[in-house]
Amino acid sequence: MAVYTEVNDDDLARFIDGYGVGRLLSYKGIAEGVENTNYLVHCERGTFILTLYEKRVDPDDLPFFLGLMDHLAAAGVTCPLPVRDREGHHLNELSGRHAALVTFLDGVWPRKPKVEHCRELGAALAAMHLAADGFRLKRANALGVSGWRPLFAKFADRADDILPGLQTLITRELDDLEQHWPRDLPQGVIHADLFPDNVFFIGEKLSGLIDFYFACNDQLAYDIAVCLNAWCFSSDFSYDAAKGRAIIEAYDAVRPLTDGERAALPMLARGAATRFLLTRGYDWLHTPANALVARKDPFDYVRRLRFHQSATSIATYLGAERA
Repeated sequence: MAVYTEVNDDDLARFIDGYGVGRLLSYKGIAEGVENTNYLVHCERGTFILTLYEKRVDPDDLPFFLGLMDHLAAAGVTCPLPVRDREGHHLNELSGRHAALVTFLDGVWPRKPKVEHCRELGAALAAMHLAADGFRLKRANALGVSGWRPLFAKFADRADDILPGLQTLITRELDDLEQHWPRDLPQGVIHADLFPDNVFFIGEKLSGLIDFYFACNDQLAYDIAVCLNAWCFSSDFSYDAAKGRAIIEAYDAVRPLTDGERAALPMLARGAATRFLLTRGYDWLHTPANALVARKDPFDYVRRLRFHQSATSIATYLGAERA
């Protein structure tokens, strides 16, 4: 469960009253998510998501996140739209936390993504990248290549407690990534965390993108690499080329990839796998046993990383028949 902060009925009613959305009818905590507290809020004039930002979120980043959703929604991307209060603000305080109210999106996330889901994802990701062009605020990727070694330093001496040999594996991978990381690819705003639970569908039709709280400025193709890691591995951790091909080709049809992006994809995929291996590794060792959030196994990303290390070109991700 991801309700870290409980809200008082009367405090919430007063909070909602400031938004001009009618009287509060009901609310309930949302169990999914790991970073913030979320409530589903029913009001006389609609249904909304209330987010209370927990301590891991830098308050200075909130104008970027909320402004980005405003910008994307205005550009035609279906995503939560921050609701402004009667004074024109979309960020306030509730129960000692910064809080925002955003519109509710219909749909569910796919527990077992199909090729059709991946094709929709690729097109939507490219459309989001194009729509974000011109967004004036900037936010560096705190979990980009420059942040991986400092994060690893926080648990390197205990890495082998997770998996024997993990410290050596990560150290060698960071050495290689830092030396060969591409730095001259097209840049823009990326989502950086577009896992299946952040993409809603109605049937096999994509209905919206959510959870922009890792969004930042970085190389656009890195977002594709994140999606390949998140969507294209089966339960036995084998790579599903049909899903990868669907993502890449659908993306390319909306925003054509450069030759440099195509050549860099294996390295970007290694970097994305390393990023999630590091955050999962840190959380595995530092999350208390009685925490409300279940830890995610870092070994899942060791297996992904080993696959990417064997990739020779974009043809690996398109399938051998396209090599």
